[in-house]
Amino acid sequence: MPQRSGGRSYGWMSRERTIASADFSRWMVPPAALCVHLCIGQAYAFSVFNLPMTKLIGITKSVPGDWKLTELGWIFSLAIFILGVSAAVMGRWVEEGGPRRAMVTAALCWAGGFLVSAVGVWAHNIWLVYLGYGVLGGCGLGIGYISPVSTLIKWFPDRPGMATGMAIMGFGGGAFIASPLSVFLMRRFSTATHVGVAETFVALGVIYFCFMMMGAFIVRLPPPGWAPAGYVAPATSQKLITARNVFVYQALKTPQFWLIWWVLCLNVTAGIGVLGQASAMSQEMFPGRVTVAAAAGFVGLMSLFNMGGRFFWASVSDFIGRKNTYFVFFALGFVLYATVPYAGGSGSVALFVLCFCIIISMYGGGFATVPAYLRDMFGTRYVGAIHGLLLTAWSAAGIFGPVLVNYIRQYNVEHGVPKASAYNNTMYILAGLLVIGFLCNLAIRAVHQRHHMAEDTSDAIGVV
Repeated sequence: MPQRSGGRSYGWMSRERTIASADFSRWMVPPAALCVHLCIGQAYAFSVFNLPMTKLIGITKSVPGDWKLTELGWIFSLAIFILGVSAAVMGRWVEEGGPRRAMVTAALCWAGGFLVSAVGVWAHNIWLVYLGYGVLGGCGLGIGYISPVSTLIKWFPDRPGMATGMAIMGFGGGAFIASPLSVFLMRRFSTATHVGVAETFVALGVIYFCFMMMGAFIVRLPPPGWAPAGYVAPATSQKLITARNVFVYQALKTPQFWLIWWVLCLNVTAGIGVLGQASAMSQEMFPGRVTVAAAAGFVGLMSLFNMGGRFFWASVSDFIGRKNTYFVFFALGFVLYATVPYAGGSGSVALFVLCFCIIISMYGGGFATVPAYLRDMFGTRYVGAIHGLLLTAWSAAGIFGPVLVNYIRQYNVEHGVPKASAYNNTMYILAGLLVIGFLCNLAIRAVHQRHHMAEDTSDAIGVV
């Protein structure tokens, strides 16, 4: 029978050309995934461009006609929104066509987004930047993000949390590389007449395209029926782990999908708002004490915790369960968000940094743990496509989080609240959202058997 997608017409990128040989090591797959996720993880470092892009005309300071921070904030939000939409729309296409085709497509979109954005900066047309980085780059983010997830879970059924954590930690750690690299390139390309943003976009597009293509060359799928030596399927009675599969669109009809959707959305909303404004927030909450260079270092440090948290918490979830892991995120996160205003009021930079490093580790850990949560609930067959649909929660959070942080801050400043205290109400609101997330996680139960696929179903991936 002909393949539904990923057939011979795609040549080297086809699913059948991606099947591993008998001597292929599954430990080659995480580095392949990292090649993609470290590149698209640059999205978390986009804030380093915010202040320079407010001075494209004035060069040394903002002047009338320069873009405002509120306008630039929508670039990141739009990219995250399109990430979720593209992951949802293209999830089954990625699942059926295999990871290599998806990685190549992601590389083209991601690199192309930088090039279009460079044109937008040169022309001083913010709509081109929205189109480039926000829409085209956002498609690269979504497709690239989900492209290795299902493959990793299939290669590591014994440690799905650890496996996805290894790859997704690259998305969190990408900013650690991108932040100093972007600052270096902007300094290298800047002149007396422009700040070097456009040239930096071009350079990053070329660099990232090359590395993402390396991942596409390396990645492989396991042969049908493959399992690690000595692997024994886990018991399903106590950890909400099913041995059955749920069809991708049937998952949408389950309360479990929507509860996990809200669990992810609320966890991400709380983290993404502060992550996108980490540099500016640290400088405004501690005026005169946190310099621009120190704020950039703070962003890099948060990136390390974002990256490390993805591997650490996802690995922990293999032992304590996904549900218990999210309980930790929401309970501890509530305490930490409520502590941030105290840290700012007392002038304790160390406490502020500690709170946000732990918060961001759990923010990243939530992303890395949720694919395994979905695998436990809905099985392995369509976990990549279901994960794509779930990432619409990230799209929503990409709007909610920055809006809560940016516009509530702006409202407070306009009504006479000092900039150092302008974020306090936002922190309390975010803490409240985590309480709702805790309750959603509490309500999750095993999927009812009526949603399971028949054992003899022929709707296997890649087969008509």
